[in-house]
Amino acid sequence: MRIGWISRVLSWIAAALVGGVFGVAGTIGHSLMWGPIPVGLVVGAIACGAILVAIRALTHDRGATLAAGLGMVGLVVLISGVGPGGSVVVEDTLSGRIWIYLVAGLVLLAVAWPSFSRPPVRGDAGVQTTATRTGPHGDDVASPTRGPALGDQTGRES
Repeated sequence: MRIGWISRVLSWIAAALVGGVFGVAGTIGHSLMWGPIPVGLVVGAIACGAILVAIRALTHDRGATLAAGLGMVGLVVLISGVGPGGSVVVEDTLSGRIWIYLVAGLVLLAVAWPSFSRPPVRGDAGVQTTATRTGPHGDDVASPTRGPALGDQTGRES
C-alpha cells in the first residue's frame, strides 16, 4: 500500500514539531554542568540523536528525518540569539558553540546515513546468483535470478 502525499506531508510536519521540541529542550539544558562534566550537553545530544535515529528507523524516510532535523536546528538558531528583553539562552562560550555544531552534525549524520534495509543479493565474486529452470524443450537452462515481469503473476515465462 502506498502512502499518500497528504499523509507524508503531515508526517513531515509532525517530525519538524517533534524535532523542534527536542531542539529547544536540549538548548535550554545544554549549559548544565556537574562539576567539570557537561551533563546537559551530553544528555541533550543523546536525546536529540535518539529522536533522529528513531524517526529514521520508524518511518524509513529521509524526508521525515530531514524535517525533524530542520525543526531542531531552526529552533536552536531561533532561540540562540538575544531575546527582546536582552536575555541569551545560548551564551557565546565553548559549550554554546559545541552545542550548535553538535546538533547540526547529528542532523547531517542521521540524514546522510545509508539505508541497509535492502542489501543487493550477490553470489561469489560479486556476480548475481543464477537459477536453473526448465526450457521450452524440457532441458535445464541457467538464467539470472530476477523478479516477476510486468503482468506475470508466477514469474515464469510461458
